[in-house]
Amino acid sequence: MLIYKQYNKEQLNNQYNIRLHVPDFATYFERWEKLSKETRAKYPVIKDIHYGDNERECLDVFPPAKPNSKTLIFIHGGYWHLFDKTTFHFIAEAFYADDVTTVLINYPLAPAATVNEMVASCRKAVLWLHRNLQQFNGDPQQVYIMGNSAGAHLAAMLIEKEWMQQNAAGFIKGACLLSGIFNLLPVQLLQLNSVLNISRETAVRNSPVELIPDKNCQLFVCVGADETDEFKCQSRQLYDNWKDKSTAIEFLELPGINHYSILEPLLNKASALHITLRNMMNI
Repeated sequence: MLIYKQYNKEQLNNQYNIRLHVPDFATYFERWEKLSKETRAKYPVIKDIHYGDNERECLDVFPPAKPNSKTLIFIHGGYWHLFDKTTFHFIAEAFYADDVTTVLINYPLAPAATVNEMVASCRKAVLWLHRNLQQFNGDPQQVYIMGNSAGAHLAAMLIEKEWMQQNAAGFIKGACLLSGIFNLLPVQLLQLNSVLNISRETAVRNSPVELIPDKNCQLFVCVGADETDEFKCQSRQLYDNWKDKSTAIEFLELPGINHYSILEPLLNKASALHITLRNMMNI
C-alpha cells in the first residue's frame, strides 16, 4: 500500500534512512571528532555560553582577533534527536583566517523537546547573539546562518518572513541550507516519528515549504547528488516554492556528495561549497 507519493512504508523509511545509503557513515563521525579536536587546539574557543534556561540552550564561539567581524552561525543536524555542537567545531577552521566569528549552537532535542521548542530555541539563540556578539568581536549587523540536515530545517525557520520582520530584520544577511528536510509531512509517517512525535499540525506549522522567506536574505539551497531521491526532492521543493518569493536564491546539487560528505568540503577553498559561503558572506 502506498503511503506517500509512490512509496510504501518500507520504501519511504528506506528513503530517509541515511545510514543505510552510506555504509561507512561511522568514519565521518570519527573524522569530524578528530578535526574538531584539532580545531580547538589551534584556535581560541569560548564554550557552553547559555542563551536560555534549558541545559542544551548553549553555544560555543570561535572569536577572531579582529573586531566587528562577520559571524557564521552553524546549526547541527541529527534528525532533531542526535549530536552535539562540539562534534562540528571543525567548521570554524573554514573561515577563521578570514576573520569570521564562528558560532555553533545546541538546542533541545527529541524526545524531551518538540520541534516547536527547537525552533523557538534557535530563534532565541540568534536574538541573544545579536545583543551580545560585540563581546566576541562579531558585528551584530552581519550575521549569516548555515545548517545541515535537521539543522538546515531549523535555519530555514529562522528566515521565515514574519518572524524576520518582527525580530531580525536587517541583520541576518544570508543562509546556506545543506541537505535539509523542509517538508515535515513525510516525517510523520516514518518509524523515526516514534522518537520525534511530530503531529500533523506541528508538521504543517514547521514546514518551510509552506512558509514565505524574507526576501532580503540571500539564500543558498544545497544538496548532494549522491543523496536519496527524497532528500534531493526536499531541497528542490523548497527552492521551487521559494524562488519567486526571494530576490536572491540559488540551488546547488553538488556532484559526488552524499548526506555526510557535504560538510568537509567547507575546509577546501577550491570546493563549490566553500566558494558559495565566501560569496554569501562577501569575503
